[in-house]
This record gives sequence, structure tokens and C-alpha cells, in this order.
Amino acid sequence: MATLSVYNLAKEQIGSMEVSDAIFATEVKQHLFYEVIKWQLAKRRSGTAATKGRNDVSGGGKKPFRQKGTGRARQGSTRAPQWVGGGTVHGPQPRSYAYNINKKLRRAALRSALSLRAQQDCLIVVKDLGMDEIKTKTAAGIFNAIAPDARTSKKRTHSGHALILGNGAQSERFSNLLLSVRNLPKVDYLPVDGINLYDILNHRYLVLSEPVVRRIEEVLA
Repeated sequence: MATLSVYNLAKEQIGSMEVSDAIFATEVKQHLFYEVIKWQLAKRRSGTAATKGRNDVSGGGKKPFRQKGTGRARQGSTRAPQWVGGGTVHGPQPRSYAYNINKKLRRAALRSALSLRAQQDCLIVVKDLGMDEIKTKTAAGIFNAIAPDARTSKKRTHSGHALILGNGAQSERFSNLLLSVRNLPKVDYLPVDGINLYDILNHRYLVLSEPVVRRIEEVLA
């Protein structure tokens, strides 16, 4: 079985845990990332773009001029598309961009993403994930240590680049941690049951506890 290191909040290794090879040490199939991310982003599209057709614009009830004898092309309404202020032809209408993909494909992509982060040493298992008090400055220091953002300029304050995965039963210390990271721009929290590919790949590190690792194994087994 694969092994993950277990750290404290100073990123000092204090132990290890065995995890499933099928989830944390499987083959990374990056072509699945494209399919699943495209599906996720398509579901998020609002699809509210709309234009008014000639039946939707006001006015135009009267024929603008007589049919014959003017030397002009015949017209039935000033709300026709060729008139200024007229309706649009074949314009966009509200629609849903969502579509379905296979559940096995989604789970395979999640396993690949978790294995990729484990291979990159960016999957951080913390023994006691929590804080004794609510303090953003302290939280920034913690995540700068366990999940440093290499792309951040040294001239700016570092605060880490991580996705925290938690379970439903939150201790007071864990709740303090979540309240402390709310103002950190690149540290986010996600319940483990809402784990998804986009959020995993959108953060440099995954930070989670041992019970959360077991919950992931249970769900993705």
C-alpha cells in the first residue's frame, strides 16, 4: 500500500499512514481532467444571454407606408430586423449548458488528481488540524509553512495556496481555523463530501486530516 506522511502544523513529520494504492497511487490520466473540468464549468454557466425578437420589441403595429407607389421596398412593420430598433434574428435565448458524463469517469478523474498531488508532495495530512484562537495572522503563518505559494512575490505577504478538506463533525479548534482563513485569498475550505476536480486542481496543496483521508477512501473505493 502507498504511504502518506503525517505532519504537525509546523510541517514536521510526526508519523505516516497507509492509504489505498487505487486512490492515492494510481496512474495519472490527465486527459480525464479536460473532460471533467469542461463538464463542471459548463454546469456553472448561467445561460441567461437573451435578445429580443420582432415579437418582443414594442411598436410596429402600423404599416410604415403604403404598399405601392412610393418607389421604396415594401415594409410591413418598423420592428422587422432591418429597421433600427427592430428585433434580432436568431439571437441567443436562455438555455442550459449542462450535460451529463459518466460517474465512473468523474471518480477516475478524482483518483488521478489525488494521486497527482500525492506524487508532487502536495497532499498534506495534518495530525491535529485546528487553532486555539481565531487569528488570521497566525493562520497565514501556518499555511505559509505547510502550503507555501511559490508563485507569490517575496515582496508580498505570503499566506499559502491550499484547499482544506474537512468532514461534517467540526471541533472547536477546527472551526477556529476556518474562521481564521476566511480573509486569506488563496486558502479555501471544502467539505469532503463536496470534493471535486476543479477545486483540487485550482489549489497548489491539499490539506486534510486522517479521518478525511479515510472518508475519501470510503467514497472513492
